[in-house]
Amino acid sequence: MAKTTKAVKSAHAALDAAAEAAKDAKRLSRTLPKKDAKKLRDLAAEAKDVAGAKKKKVERSPRKVEKKAVAAIGRLEKAAGKIETRLAAEADAAKRAAEKAAKAAKKAAAKSTEKDAQKAPKAPKVEREQTPVPAPVDAAIPGAQPDAIPAAEPVAIAAEKPVVIPPTKPAAPVRTSPQKAGSSTDLSRLTVIQLRAQARDRGLSGYTRLTKAQLLDLLSV
Repeated sequence: MAKTTKAVKSAHAALDAAAEAAKDAKRLSRTLPKKDAKKLRDLAAEAKDVAGAKKKKVERSPRKVEKKAVAAIGRLEKAAGKIETRLAAEADAAKRAAEKAAKAAKKAAAKSTEKDAQKAPKAPKVEREQTPVPAPVDAAIPGAQPDAIPAAEPVAIAAEKPVVIPPTKPAAPVRTSPQKAGSSTDLSRLTVIQLRAQARDRGLSGYTRLTKAQLLDLLSV
């Protein structure tokens, strides 16, 4: 009797998880393209039908009901994962294309500016007028000798002292406290599908049968 009760409880937990996964998938489908949204909604409807198994059926064959619920959840997770991976790849490709187009436009604009500068007319050179150099006064008076011009006295110039710039101290690095990964606040914002993906990445087992609250307890350890 204990084994049957345990199997029934496990089947009910799987049904609850399937119902929660169907809600999350339906919510996610609202943000997806039309084709992807339709596919995810169909799988969500299938999981919802599995989750609505009657109580008598669960008590009669709990293992079978649990297996169907787990399979429906698996199909939802697989489809959502593929869609999210493809959309991320498309967004990355679009970003790279936009950056490439921006670089090409910038290069074309620089080239066009250079061509316009080459086509612009150059300013004519102004020729300097040669002014007559006046003859020295002494040359105008015959027999006159130029007066001796005293040599200028040297002026002592004080040597400038070199300016010494004190070395600056490097700024002390600012220590930031590391943020704890996988906190309960961050996990509570995730969907059941995303929580199960984290459990799968950590190598945990039995997560497909857990509800969102149970997954939060499992991942917060």
